[in-house]
Amino acid sequence: MPVDYEINAHKYWNDFYKIHENGFFKDRHWLFTEFPELAPSQNQNPLKGLFWENKSEILESRSSEDGPGLIIEEQHKCSLNSLRHETQMPPVEENVTKKLSQLKICADEFPGSSATYRILEVGCGVGNTVFPILQTNNDPGLFVYCCDFSSTAIELVQTNPEYDPSRCFAFVHDLCDEDKSYPVPTDSLDIIVLIFVLSAVVPDKMQKAINRLSKLLKPGGMMLLRDYGRYDMAQLRFKKGQCLSGNFYVRGDGTRVYFFTQDELDTLFTTAGLEKVQNLVDRRLQVNRGKQLTMYRVWIQCKYRKPLLSNTS
Repeated sequence: MPVDYEINAHKYWNDFYKIHENGFFKDRHWLFTEFPELAPSQNQNPLKGLFWENKSEILESRSSEDGPGLIIEEQHKCSLNSLRHETQMPPVEENVTKKLSQLKICADEFPGSSATYRILEVGCGVGNTVFPILQTNNDPGLFVYCCDFSSTAIELVQTNPEYDPSRCFAFVHDLCDEDKSYPVPTDSLDIIVLIFVLSAVVPDKMQKAINRLSKLLKPGGMMLLRDYGRYDMAQLRFKKGQCLSGNFYVRGDGTRVYFFTQDELDTLFTTAGLEKVQNLVDRRLQVNRGKQLTMYRVWIQCKYRKPLLSNTS
């Protein structure tokens, strides 16, 4: 049965988007608080946004797991990393690296080849991350790439009235397919975004997927992740028989999900040659006042950077 879920994974996700279209997930406008690297005028200030304070706010959540109308009491805890790991790029070294990077890619024409700031979202769904970025970040040098395993999802992105081919390129891609390349050259991306997508991948394929993505980042480029943490409410609610392997489960609709620890994600990223900037647990108390339910969510948020220059011994 686990083999069936792997072979037919694209079918399960296509069916999911055919049923829900663009009405299931809400636009992630919280992105710019958690990941200021995606917002305009913040690109040059990687320190901003690493200061975490206790706060309360109302957020939309995955309705199939949480139900509508949730009020979330939010507490950010357990940062594995302090600001001493976050250092400003040396201006001269940064400029040299950027110029070398531009020289490498200027000979090739590809979508967004003339852009000065490139963002790729992997597992974009129907655009709930991409469209807020395009709406909020009006940097004329910005170009956003987005891909998804589901051809149905990509069709919904491309037919969205806000889809602008001059600023965005959406394409179908399986991040586990080692034979299929991305439509951008190596060392060409400033930011790669992974929002609740790596957890849908079979665990033994995760490392190679991250390795390939890491090669696409420019020196100094950043990989941003937010995903399910170990013992999240969604994990505890799975019934007997839904566990495919350790901490890897199948939902009722055939889609799958893995629940991470901070150390597991740190190993994935550092093995791919990236340096830790942030790795923290985000614990949230969700209260559904209508159903009088209290639910504890556990998510992990990471930022890992590609070194500016390769270390040579």
